[in-house]
Parts: sequence; structure tokens; C-alpha cells
Amino acid sequence: MAKSTTDLVIVESPAKARTIEKYLGSRYHVAASMGHLRDLPKSTLGVDIENGFVPDYQPVKARADVIEDLRKRSRHAGMVYLATDPDREGEAISWHLKELLQLPDDKTKRVTFNEITKKVVTESISSPRDIDINLVDAQQARRILDRIVGYKLSPLLWRKVRRGLSAGRVQSVAARMVVDRESEIKAFSSEEYWLLDVTLGRITRQGSFVARFYGTEEKKRELRSEAETDAVIQAVSADEFYIKTVKRGEKQRAPSPPFITSTLQQEASRRLGMTPKRTMSIAQQLYEGVDITGEGTVGLITYMRTDSLRLSDDATGAARAYIISHYGKDYYPGKPRIFKTKAGAQDAHEAIRPSSIALTPELIKKDLTADQYRLYRLIWGRFTACQMANAVYDGVTVDAASAGYIFRANYSELKFPGYTAVYEEAKDDDAAEKEKPLPDLREGEKVKLVKTSKEQQFTQPPSRYTEATLIRAMEEKGIGRPSTYAPTISTITSREYVVKEGKYLRPTILGEVVTELMAERFPDIVDLKFTARMEDALDGVEEGKKAWKEVLSEFYGDFDSELKEAETALEGRHIRIPDEESDEICDKCGRKMVVKSGRFGRFLACPGYPECDFTKPIVVEMPGSCPRCGGRILKRTSKKGYAYYACERGAECGFMTWDVPVRETCPECGKTLFKLSGKGKKAPFCINGACPNFLPEDKRSYKKKASAGGDAAGKEPVKTAAKPAADKAASGNAPADKKAGRAGRSAES
Repeated sequence: MAKSTTDLVIVESPAKARTIEKYLGSRYHVAASMGHLRDLPKSTLGVDIENGFVPDYQPVKARADVIEDLRKRSRHAGMVYLATDPDREGEAISWHLKELLQLPDDKTKRVTFNEITKKVVTESISSPRDIDINLVDAQQARRILDRIVGYKLSPLLWRKVRRGLSAGRVQSVAARMVVDRESEIKAFSSEEYWLLDVTLGRITRQGSFVARFYGTEEKKRELRSEAETDAVIQAVSADEFYIKTVKRGEKQRAPSPPFITSTLQQEASRRLGMTPKRTMSIAQQLYEGVDITGEGTVGLITYMRTDSLRLSDDATGAARAYIISHYGKDYYPGKPRIFKTKAGAQDAHEAIRPSSIALTPELIKKDLTADQYRLYRLIWGRFTACQMANAVYDGVTVDAASAGYIFRANYSELKFPGYTAVYEEAKDDDAAEKEKPLPDLREGEKVKLVKTSKEQQFTQPPSRYTEATLIRAMEEKGIGRPSTYAPTISTITSREYVVKEGKYLRPTILGEVVTELMAERFPDIVDLKFTARMEDALDGVEEGKKAWKEVLSEFYGDFDSELKEAETALEGRHIRIPDEESDEICDKCGRKMVVKSGRFGRFLACPGYPECDFTKPIVVEMPGSCPRCGGRILKRTSKKGYAYYACERGAECGFMTWDVPVRETCPECGKTLFKLSGKGKKAPFCINGACPNFLPEDKRSYKKKASAGGDAAGKEPVKTAAKPAADKAASGNAPADKKAGRAGRSAES
């Protein structure tokens, strides 16, 4: 029989298969494996530790039809190209496919695509390679290591703490980081300090400016008490002010590097409010291919699991041409920017960038979902900006002196936008107050004191981690690798070791108890440096410098000893998880309610059960206070799942709104300001009808929803409803949630 002229290419997903098949043409058939087809068994450890950590890989039962189909296709194919993702996991999937389908060496090749474009796909197919067994061994070592930790430790936690718990080599360390930060916050001792501002006016000309106390003429100094502050005020009030120095200069700010996995997850969290898991899911879609009008299915970005900052010459060349043609020569720095990848990075493939800079976000917006567009715009903007010229600022610093004290004022103004014309990085913290322009002051010029303003402050504890800052901390400490950040955070939240309050991560009592137990009995597992060294050892396996079974053997000896000691020490002992007490009071009996977990998440329950069975959803306290009675504002969820904000006194007060309370207060009436719900920056407004700053509802830019099937009066307004419904709500007719069941049916976490 003549040899088939059709070759088979195996990838993971159908979307990726469609994109690649379009580029390769009829000579190739592209099939999807739907992920792993062979893995360790779910019900048992699946590793023969005594005989050298031999894994017992089994075909995935749910994929039996896929396996049989691929077997038939591979038998009738000419060459079989294994084209799974270009990382350890992808290499291991290819190796498992080769073993499972019993593919001979002479008809099996490995190909990888850093980006799914016609050029890269055709080039990769024309220059295949063998499976990299070092990459496979590194993945095997990680898989077996995590299996041993999970399958040996989790049953111990089930027996001694609570069923359903889990421990993991990376997840336990991430949970510890959140717990340790909470301990730092609790142990923090706040210190008093004072801010002192002076408003200074020009004597011979018009103009005034505000300067802040800096220190003495000898050194910078902080004001630690009101008495110190008053002494400075008294001294400068009795003396003259003059301009001691005026320093003008030009400052340049360089763009941030292109995205790697961790920075993409951080920026998407800060700017788009996406969880790391959601970010990686959308990025996978962009990588595998999206149907673009006039283009067909196109892979829009390069591979998204990377810690390399390297960019190809083709990419930087295309960026140069685009920047010069669309912005001008001044916006290009003259040569490609090269970013140094940090030590220890795998550098297997490029940074995350658009496959074609010519496919601008606006050009293809109509072909993308909302989330695809937002994430693609972020990636496209960051890459384009990283090859652009610096932003240039004109800055001035003025020091005013009086009675031996220095007061400083700063102002900077954008002179040349450079890369900021395309992209500016978001910040973890709230933006600083905007600086006001300074008068054209001269050194030696006398100025007059118009007024002084003092404000008491206290040093603040370190902030709780957000998903973005936890990923950054994990990356800095070498905990995990690009492919593990998102699943790690998903795991510690789903296991309820950590809860998300607003954007911040807080450990639960369960998380604290389990972390304390792990630190006491398994110090290596939750030791940050030990975990980072394990990652380095796995990198050594990938580089061919270390045998994978040697890594497992070195780890298992101490781990097995700790496990046996823990079993002995905890024999006959069950660790009780204390109830997490809330500030909410039971409506029936007046006890302080506690947090419980049920099938549908966390909820509040009366601790007097079964005598008192009252439960209700968890509510989140918002900043500010009720504009009617001054009580707390609580975030609640309506029957249809929409968030609204109501006074803690409920019907007794009657205040309710769909608008979001903010920390700022109205400068006129002093009441809490509100903003529209939704993503992005929204200007706060005053809802107090008696205030001069009151913003009527018809000027708040509410989106109107077209009526479907007649008048919607009396029905619950949707989140973007026009404001007649909001008027009704503001009058006290808030949507009522039915009482939550014992399982926390309506619980909001």
C-alpha cells in the first residue's frame, strides 16, 4: 500500500486546530487531543515510591473516544507532528501522546508555535525536532512531587481538621504569605505624625502656592506631635518667608517592558478587574485564534506562559515601522529597546506581544468579545509603548525658608508624551493628589504667609495582598512559575483559606489554623526559600543538569520523616476551627453572628443553632456613611444577583441606591459621595438634594435599557436601568432578599 500523503498534526484544542489547519492546507489534517490523555489515577497515589518513584500513568477514561480516534488517524497518517503548547506541560502532553498512541520514532516529530501565524506555523512544520526529554522529566518531577505532597498531606488534614481540605507545595506557601501579611498588620504599631502645609503668596505680583513642611535647613525632619507642629507654626508666623532655591529640570520616564505572564496578570487585575484565572483563559483564546473579518481565524498574541522579556527582530522591526508611520520619528527612540530578562527565567520563548502590530485593537474590536478586546488592547498597547521614546517632563522644585525651616513645593508638566500617547501602567495604590502649577518664582524673592494648615496622621500597616501584589510577591520570591500563579490563587480561595474582600485577600480562621499546623509539622513545605530552591531544582532538570528522580529522592526523605512524626504527635487529636465572629447581630436573638460555609459559599448564621436557626447573606461594609441617618452602608445582593447599597438599619431608615459609595465626602455638605457602578474611572457626585453640589439623576449618565414587552414599572431594575427605578429604590423600596437558608443560598463572599 502506498504511503499516505496526509500528515497528522495534534494540538490540544479545537480552536487551535482550526487556526493551524487553515495555514497548513489540505496536505495536513489537524486534530485536537482536548488536553491530557494520560495521567496519574485520581483514586490512588499512582506513584511507586519504593521502587524509584515510578509513575502509574493511565489513559483518561473520559477521553476514550478521542484516544481511539487519534489512534486510527495516526495509523493512516504519513508523519505525526505533536504540536502541543511550547512549555513543560505541552512537552509532557506530546510525550504522553507518543507513548499512548505507540507512535514510532521515525514518524513522530515535535513542533512548537510561539505564535499561531502562517509564517511561524509553516516555518515550525518545516523544521521539527525530537521531544525534549529534559522538559518532560521536569514536568514529571513537578507532577509527582505535587502528587506526593497532596496525597500524603491532604488525608492528614481531613482526619485532623476538616474534610475537603488540601495542601500543596505551592498553594500552602501562597496561603502562608497571606497569613504572614495579616500577622504583620495585626502586630503593627501605629505612630503619630503631622503634616503641615503653608499657603504662600507673592508680594509684588499675583499668585500663590502651597508648600509642605520638609525639615530644617540641615536635614529632612518629620513632625511627631501637635506640640512640635505648633512650635513650627509659631516660629514661621513671627518670621519672613523667602524663596531659598528654585530648581528646574527635565525628567524622562522610560516605558515598562512588554508583558510576561506575571505582569499581564497583575496589570489585568489592576486595570481590568480580571482574576488571574480569567486573564489566562482569555489570553489562551487570543493565542489559539479568533475569527477576524477578511482574515479568517487568526492567532492574535504570542504564547502567554512565559517569563522572558525577549522580542524577535521581526517584532521590533514591525513596531518601528508602525510607530514612525502613525506617530512620527520623534516617537521612536532610534533603535529597538532590548529588555533584560531576570536571572533564573526560562527564556524559552518571547514576551507576550501581538502577533501583528498592524491588527490594532480598534480595527478588530467588532470581532472580539468585550473581555477579548480589553485584554488584547492591554497587550497591544504595552508592546507598542515598550518600543517608543521616553516621556519627557519639565519639573520644578521650590524650597521656601522661614525661621530656619524649609517648606517644599513640586510641580511637573508633560513636555513630550512619548510612549504615554499609547499606554501608561496602572498603579496598585490610589493616585497621588494632582499637583498645581507654581508661579514663576525667583530665588531670594520674599513671599508672605497667607495661612497654615496642619493635619494629624498615623503611619499605616502594610496593605493586604491583592491578587496582583500576591503574584508579584510570588514572582519576586521564586514561588511557582508562570503556569502556576493563576491556579494557585484559585485554589487557596476555593478552599476558603483566603477570602477576597473588595480587591484585597484576607486569610480566614481556617487558613490561619491550617497554615499554623503546616508551619509546625511541615516547615519545609511552607518555607518560602525551600520552595524557591525546589523550583530551581526543577529548572535544573529542564536544563539537563539534574536527574528528576534524584530531586524527588532528596525531597521525600525529610518529608516522610515529618509525616510520620506528625501522625504520632497528632494521634487522637482533632483540631477545632473556631467560628469566625462577625459584627452582624442576629435579628432573632441578638447574638453576634458567625461565618459558616455551605454548598453555595460562606454565609452568616446564629451561633445559637439549633435553638435559633436565623441565617443571612454576608454583607460587605462600604466606605462612608448613610446620607439619611449616618449609619453604615452595606453592600447587598438583590434577588436577581445585582449589587445595591443600603443603610444597615434597613426599612427603619429606607436608604438604598444602585450607585457605589466612595471614601470622599462632599466639600459643601460633608456627606458621602457616590459614583456610577461599573469598570473604569467614574467621577464621584453628591446625592444630597439640599446640597449646592447635588447632581440630578438625569445628569449622571445612566444607561437606559429598552423595555422588552411593555412597561417595566414595578419590576426590579437591572444594573444599568434608567433612574425611575432608582427613584423608587431611593425612597426606601429596596429589593428584598429572601432569608438565606442554612447553606447560605444567597451568600455573598
